[in-house]
Amino acid sequence: MKKIFYLLLIISLASCCKEKPQTLDCGEKDSIIVDSNNINVSILIDLSDRIDPKTNPNPTMEYFQRDTEYIKAIEKGFLNHIKSKKIITYDDQMQVFFNPEPSDPKMNEFTKELKVSFDKNTSKNYFSSVEKKYSEIPLNIYQSAIHDGNYVGSDIWEFFKNRVNDYCVKTDKRNILFILTDGYMYHQNTKFAEANKTSYLTTKLIKSNNLTTSAFKDTIKKNKFGFVKANDNLNNLKVIVLGINPEKGNPFEEGVIKEYWENWFKEMKIKNYQIKSADLPSNLEPIILKAISGKN
Repeated sequence: MKKIFYLLLIISLASCCKEKPQTLDCGEKDSIIVDSNNINVSILIDLSDRIDPKTNPNPTMEYFQRDTEYIKAIEKGFLNHIKSKKIITYDDQMQVFFNPEPSDPKMNEFTKELKVSFDKNTSKNYFSSVEKKYSEIPLNIYQSAIHDGNYVGSDIWEFFKNRVNDYCVKTDKRNILFILTDGYMYHQNTKFAEANKTSYLTTKLIKSNNLTTSAFKDTIKKNKFGFVKANDNLNNLKVIVLGINPEKGNPFEEGVIKEYWENWFKEMKIKNYQIKSADLPSNLEPIILKAISGKN
């Protein structure tokens, strides 16, 4: 009887040993998936005169209204992502940035309100709170900027140079940066050139560089036109640019803008990026949701 007992015990232990590694394996894989599934979403808003309904009117839908709808779609994608997870795995955040900050002191309060984070202790009521904030505050931001009327430009180059690493990149998360801009880049305090590369891009520069024909890509490559590199290695950052809106008069202007941005991203080792025109929010929402879900 003892021999039979020991034999059964050995078989039982052997069976457990076979099954246990599989269980641990699954557990380890799950933990890896959970860690990589924590997201850090940032939104950088260009509050230059591109949003001014008087300077850049659009009868279909004003550009500041498109922006607010883009932001709602980002918030929707963020919350959808949170809801798809188990509460114990919550470790996600979202925030909004301007560069430079607008003169209205209320903007600081707005950005504080829009900085949201979820962890395992987050209550269910927090979801509706975030929805409310992101449905109301962004419109207040744009209305304030338009009312102020002091459009100083958007220093996107400086943001990538000095702030993006601290603000938008977390080593333990999937980092996504949305940039709401028309694609032009200019700020009076960060305007310089290194050889044929610049920290800015304007319609005037595009014309002076003779980038007004179908051969603009060849011209850019031959003369090494583009943005001055602002960072060295941002391979842990996905970037989605929304709202490219070229000035009329040059049919190749949009292509030139996108080429500048694409080459800049590649130089900074950003492998995952999208650059989208100022389309209606209903057309861009699926792209936004897919980018946040990580399924693209």
